Amino acid sequence: MLYSRQTKARQFMRSKIRRGFLLFIWLVLLALPSAALAEGPTQPDQLFRDASNLISAGDYETALEVLDRIPAPGGTDSAADFIKSRVQKAQLYHALAMFDEADASCHEVLALFPDNIEATNLLDSLAKAKKPKWLLFIDDMKLFLPSLIQGAGITLFLVVITMVISPIGGLLIALGRISGVPPLRWLSWFIIWFFRGTPLLLQLFFIYYGLPSLGVTLSPTTSAIIGLGINYSAYLAEIIRAGIESIDSGQMEAAKAIGMTYTQAMRRVIVPQTYKRLMPPVGNEFIALIKDTALVSTIAMVELMRSANQMFNTYFNVNVLIIAAMIYLLFTTVFTVTFETIEKRVGAYENR
Repeated sequence: MLYSRQTKARQFMRSKIRRGFLLFIWLVLLALPSAALAEGPTQPDQLFRDASNLISAGDYETALEVLDRIPAPGGTDSAADFIKSRVQKAQLYHALAMFDEADASCHEVLALFPDNIEATNLLDSLAKAKKPKWLLFIDDMKLFLPSLIQGAGITLFLVVITMVISPIGGLLIALGRISGVPPLRWLSWFIIWFFRGTPLLLQLFFIYYGLPSLGVTLSPTTSAIIGLGINYSAYLAEIIRAGIESIDSGQMEAAKAIGMTYTQAMRRVIVPQTYKRLMPPVGNEFIALIKDTALVSTIAMVELMRSANQMFNTYFNVNVLIIAAMIYLLFTTVFTVTFETIEKRVGAYENR
């Protein structure tokens, strides 16, 4: 009887222990998800949020410390958070001009993941940032100059062609303007009135985009040459007319007195005397022409300004605009010196 009671007692205790152990296991299993949820906000996601808030508040030092709490991956740990934290540290150091610290953060990533593109690209950016500004400008010139020179070639081509066409057109319009034939005089006046009174951009748009609706389709280059040529002919016509009319009328009378016709007198006596007087205003017009060629970019021509604009939109580097400005200044300087030299030579007889 006693043995039976002891056996039952032992079985009861074993049952109690077993139930208690099962209850403990069950409670542990229930607690695991809660622990994970409680622990989650202090993990990388929360750390990244805290760092972002600190950066927004301007507390960069604490933000760097928070990012540094994310450890290097070990075992089955994800490497993405570690890489993201160190790259963000490097970017923040870069923004603060702490280049050595940024370099160290990048190398933390590359020590574990040598092929990481973000860290490699950031190191390249740091290497550029450490260079003196004049070396960076030279590097930018090497990068941008080939495309800008191609665009400058188009600009120079348009300038030279317009410089050949517009003086001839301007002379013909000016002679028509002072002609004794009323229809010719009225036509010349209308050309000057219309092309000086409307924007060059509007004229280019009409020639390139408007004429096709009338059955005339022109290439961008042809449209640019026609638009620039006629517009500058109209401006030069008034300059030439003013130069011709500034010559004393006795010159024409003297030419006719020795048997010259009107055409001979104009060609041999009147027009040659206007050269020195025409050079300054004509030179100003041609310098303005160099800058006005930028308008042809609106009709699909890739000249200097369009090339600079395209590269600026690609690289967001202000140096490309500075280099383009230097090329424009080079062109205007060469043309200014050339016209001053021509003015001295054609007016040499007046200086004696």
